[in-house]
Amino acid sequence: MSKLLLAGYFGCDNLGDDAILLGFVEGAGRAGYEVTVLSGAPEETYRQYGLTSIPRKDMARFKEAMAKHDALVFPGGSIFQDVTSVKSALFYANLVREAKKLNKKVVMLAQGVGPLTTFLGKRAAKFAFESADAIAVRDPESIRSLHTLGLKAVPRATSDMAFLLPAIQGEEAGYQIGTMKSVGLIPRPHGKGQEVERLFAELSRLLFENGYMPTLIELDRSLDGPLIQSIEKAQGGKIPSLRRLGTPMELQKRLLRMDGVISMRLHGGIIATTVGVPSVMLSYDPKVAAFASEAGLPSALPMNSLSASRVFEVFQTMMKQREQSAERLLARRETLRQQAMLNIEVLQNCVR
Repeated sequence: MSKLLLAGYFGCDNLGDDAILLGFVEGAGRAGYEVTVLSGAPEETYRQYGLTSIPRKDMARFKEAMAKHDALVFPGGSIFQDVTSVKSALFYANLVREAKKLNKKVVMLAQGVGPLTTFLGKRAAKFAFESADAIAVRDPESIRSLHTLGLKAVPRATSDMAFLLPAIQGEEAGYQIGTMKSVGLIPRPHGKGQEVERLFAELSRLLFENGYMPTLIELDRSLDGPLIQSIEKAQGGKIPSLRRLGTPMELQKRLLRMDGVISMRLHGGIIATTVGVPSVMLSYDPKVAAFASEAGLPSALPMNSLSASRVFEVFQTMMKQREQSAERLLARRETLRQQAMLNIEVLQNCVR
């Protein structure tokens, strides 16, 4: 049985990245691989998911573990980017460098590449992908980013690993509080000033006034929690919220009982899709627009100069056709799951 060391933003209080991890484990487990995870919280990763883990930034432990594994695998996420910090691309490129020193295979799966704007970020990403033994990406923009870097290899087009999360069963989609249907709002920090706060505060008001119960949802504990508090302050009162959810499965269970979702975060829409709940996506990045198109959702709305009334208008249109939207989404969900399984095929062709 081949042993894989998994690298990504795992165990860092981000439900989207943990959904990538669990989707990969679901697919790779069926293929007979043994995995160890580089985690920001190894004990918690083991407690929640039963996965053997080591501290993600302990290089001594990493080198020791890498020597005992057959391959370094990156299951997905937007880790080769330099928007949040060039340190991300540099950190993961260094893991690749150390793995290749030990003559280990490096496999890139379902990667969301970029944005890359700095010299150091581009150089690090180019080195990492040129050193890889197999590459798969999750969206067309990532292919373009790799071509822009000068990568000669042709990456395999797949889908995000989170689509392999098992669907939660046993609840009916949609529920009402009194006469009000519930809508999940999934913001994320973006841009300058209080644009996101104002947009979601006004959107919450519009939803409430039109018979919906808005619920703010935290996907990233360190970033989204403070943002949700700012949105409540901008709205002038308390808005129902879901905070500190422990696992992607908990989020699936909550989303399954909602009538719809409005999400800035890519994995807010992806996890909603795994339980058949349609979303309106707000695009701060091409990857969000690409997902909306692939999932057959309404065209993602660019964040630039976006008004709450415009978002509500698109959401209302989707809700008027909710049954048809949900049926289309379920059909697309199966296609996206099959595309996500192509990542496991890429892995098997490289590491047996």
